[in-house]
Amino acid sequence: MKSEVFNQDCMEGMRELPDNFADLACVDPPYGIGEDGSKTHGRTFRKDGTHRLSIDNRTGRKSLIYNKYRSAGWDHKQPDQEYFNELFRVSKKVIIWGANYINFDQKDTSSGLIFWDKVNGTNDFSDGEVAWTDLFSSVRKFEFMWNGMLQGKGAVSGKINQGDKSLCETRIHPTQKPVQLYGWIYKNYLPEGGKVLDTHGGSFSNRIAADKAGNIDFIGYEIDKEYYDKAERRYKDFKSQLRMF
Repeated sequence: MKSEVFNQDCMEGMRELPDNFADLACVDPPYGIGEDGSKTHGRTFRKDGTHRLSIDNRTGRKSLIYNKYRSAGWDHKQPDQEYFNELFRVSKKVIIWGANYINFDQKDTSSGLIFWDKVNGTNDFSDGEVAWTDLFSSVRKFEFMWNGMLQGKGAVSGKINQGDKSLCETRIHPTQKPVQLYGWIYKNYLPEGGKVLDTHGGSFSNRIAADKAGNIDFIGYEIDKEYYDKAERRYKDFKSQLRMF
């Protein structure tokens, strides 16, 4: 199966695609809430390498946080309607993360939602993330622990901490989602031998999930050169590990 990613503006890329090109577009566009560090600083690092002090609002407990993400400025606004028009043109079905933030003309209350429960305990981060979809009209939930180095064991046992940190996914992007989440989506909602489109690749966890499935064509775009290069290295490391075993 084909797996192609491009360091390119997704609008330029989608204009080259025919109507109904992808069976499923599974996208995580900017929400416009500053998760890149332009408004909040919880996911970015200080350029001098120093730490920041974190205080739990509930318990008052203090801790030192060292984060590795740079403030890139890409989450200062949501995509415009032209983006969504192109997305729906080239895709038969869509899953759009950020449903509680993003509005677009095609969005309506009769469509469905996917809730990813991060099983993250009692910290001050969100309990999960929400995606809008036209795959169904109900609400579906996927549970997978995702709280720093606390990550779920698998799609079936996602509420259980992996325990062995060496088996956890390496985090390379501030809004990275787990491979297991996309694997669950593909298994349940993508037709056999389907084709997936991602317009804002980031860490490209969904590309790795498509590769693991073994019967999925994948095409993706990422405009940021640094994140594109990191994702390429991540994918090559994944393929190298497969060859080893």
